[in-house]
Amino acid sequence: MGGSGEIREEEQQKEVQDINDWLPITKSRNATWWYSAFHNVTAMVGAGVLGLPYAMSQLGWGPGVAVLVLSWIITLYTLWQMVEMHEIVPGKRFDRYHELGQHAFGEKLGLYIVVPQQLMVELGTCIVYMITGGNSLKKIHSTVCPDCKPIKTTYFIMIFASVHFVLSHLPSLNSIASVSLAAAVMSLSYSTIAWGASLHKGVEPQVQYGPRASTAAGNTFNFFSALGDIAFAFAGHNVVLEIQATIPSTPEKPSKKPMWKGVVLAYIVVAMCYLPVALIGYWVFGNHVEDNILISLEKPAWLIVLANCFVVVHVIGSYQVYAMPVFDMAELFLLKKMKFKPSLFLRFITRNVIVAFTLLVGITFPFFGGLLGFFGGFAFAPTTYYLPCIMWLVICKPKKFGLSWFANWFCIIVGVSLMLLAPIGALRNLILQAKNFKFYS
Repeated sequence: MGGSGEIREEEQQKEVQDINDWLPITKSRNATWWYSAFHNVTAMVGAGVLGLPYAMSQLGWGPGVAVLVLSWIITLYTLWQMVEMHEIVPGKRFDRYHELGQHAFGEKLGLYIVVPQQLMVELGTCIVYMITGGNSLKKIHSTVCPDCKPIKTTYFIMIFASVHFVLSHLPSLNSIASVSLAAAVMSLSYSTIAWGASLHKGVEPQVQYGPRASTAAGNTFNFFSALGDIAFAFAGHNVVLEIQATIPSTPEKPSKKPMWKGVVLAYIVVAMCYLPVALIGYWVFGNHVEDNILISLEKPAWLIVLANCFVVVHVIGSYQVYAMPVFDMAELFLLKKMKFKPSLFLRFITRNVIVAFTLLVGITFPFFGGLLGFFGGFAFAPTTYYLPCIMWLVICKPKKFGLSWFANWFCIIVGVSLMLLAPIGALRNLILQAKNFKFYS
């Protein structure tokens, strides 16, 4: 009997290995530390950076700088925790966020806690990037040809989506490395254009740094919404374990060392992008800055076109980095739970359906800028600011009232406050935007 049990166990292990060899996250494990660096830059420095001066104008100088710096420190700390927990169990790797959640909270509860939030973040980001890509294409068109007949935003979003119906069929996260590298370079480029052109323009003559809204209630809601915008800007954690899964690991050379090296470089780039854009953008335009700093910069036309071209290339790469774990989750479910066989046809259908879904939501609700704050608070704050801390407390059990214990509880309190406050302000802004909205315009 023992022999047949061993054979069955071997067959199960082989089946698991075959599935892992086929899934996009675990298919290829030959990434290096610099893959980690540019995947993390691509995941983190998204279109959110262009909204930071607007968030500063809602927060004001003091609170704005404090929230930005605090977010950078907290999210670097929670990212370090996730990198450490990737191989916290000897001989096992938590290749996906929900697998770490299951280890911390139990098989069922871990899935219920992590999967809905992770899907909301990843699909939400893909939808935001659909709209950002479409809007940037529209801005390029209107700048290059101001006398042309205006084309609906819907069509530009559809043009942007057509790229993803092709790129989404690249087999694994490692196979999009060159797309991701281009995206990382672009994020640094358009951030530099945003603050460089603002600096060149100089401070507006009638610049004001007072509150944006005329009522106390309006300012309070704006403050809450801005917290969500900043949370959205620090949202790379949802794909960090998946990025680490692509790095080879042995007991002598664990994956956490090259991964952490890449993360530190990525966070230096994040600071170089975020702080100058937020501070210089707000300093130049004051409380009249647009929710996308590139819209405030009307001239020179060629520079605006160039910056928007960079944005388009960047969000193509970013979309793919966030979409890969969604494809992985969908394919894992179909193979393990629904017992489908791995096939190119299955991959073709699954991925096209996901891209089509993000396209449909994007063209239906293109005032998604307001949803940045909503999603930022509602889904990004938990997965970025405090879920890693809760998992750390559960798995690593640091000494009560010690430094690690206090640091984690501080992050949890900040993260929960963000999650509760940010959606309130964002929801009000959404309602105001939706009043004058016409579908598919």
